[in-house]
Amino acid sequence: MMRLRLTALMAGTLALAAAALAAETRTITDATGRQIEVPADPRRVFAAGPPAATLLYALKPDAMVGWPRAPGAEDLPFLRPETRDLLALGRLTGKGDTVNLEVLLSARPDLIVDYGTVTATYRDLARRVQAQTGTPYALIDGSLPTIPATLRTLGDLLAEPERGETLAAYAEATFAEIDAILTAVPEDRRPSVYLARGPEGIETAARGSINAEIIDRLGGRNVVEAGPDGLATVSPEQVQAWAPEVIVTIDADFAAHVGAMPEWQGIPAVRDGRVYLAPATPFGFIDSPPSVNRLIGLKWLAQKLYPEAAAPDIEAEVARFYMLFYGVTPDRAALDGLLGAGHPGE
Repeated sequence: MMRLRLTALMAGTLALAAAALAAETRTITDATGRQIEVPADPRRVFAAGPPAATLLYALKPDAMVGWPRAPGAEDLPFLRPETRDLLALGRLTGKGDTVNLEVLLSARPDLIVDYGTVTATYRDLARRVQAQTGTPYALIDGSLPTIPATLRTLGDLLAEPERGETLAAYAEATFAEIDAILTAVPEDRRPSVYLARGPEGIETAARGSINAEIIDRLGGRNVVEAGPDGLATVSPEQVQAWAPEVIVTIDADFAAHVGAMPEWQGIPAVRDGRVYLAPATPFGFIDSPPSVNRLIGLKWLAQKLYPEAAAPDIEAEVARFYMLFYGVTPDRAALDGLLGAGHPGE
């Protein structure tokens, strides 16, 4: 009986300690300069959109209250088992915001995190949602160069500083590896690149946009000049005029049919077999979403742009990244399925 009483007492003490820890708060400053009072150890975090969900998954998956959209069947083998059945709650930001405040409140988050472009629009959204729900809303800079700092900052915010430091160190090592590759490749040997989105390949991302940052970071010469919105819709005739040496696409249908599409014939990338379909499970390698998944995208695309300078064993790199960031080690069959789509002609 005494042992049972002690066990019950210890359980009660632990529960009270956990509740007290959850009730503790501290003040942080987000990327917009807003001072926000947040839980000392957030236990239920709502990701405002896919980039934030990917970042949260990498840092603290057990704090996720749901997905912006449900993972596809093809994604599930590459996700931690405890996250596969989380509900799709919708998104607060990006194209087609789908969550309403009632759904948001029913998830009982103690923190909302958004990760992406820092503009007045997103700052005002954060202020409005925080005022309406009473839930602290932190906006984190989603630009590619800030990924190491972001991982440390959000790791600290989520009470996972060691995890944040481990992932940040990987990010820094990846950037250093890319710098070494670019040092070995003269600018006149860096190819012109077109990013093709959608089944017709005519939606693209302009130079300097968050969706095309990975191309810029690798020294590729994005043929689409910077525009006011980042994303643009162009014509095949315009792509013919640009004559890109490499086409990177995130659409499997376009990759499968571009070789037979008359309007794309004669473009150097199509003619030379340099059309590459980026892997996309569970998160895209290029920009779908533009989050920490782009780190392995950098290594994958470096091998496509600079095969003689980049590390040849991309399979080992992908397996290492998936284990470190996603908590899953793909086997040989999974790697073949994942990367086979990224090779020309397949």
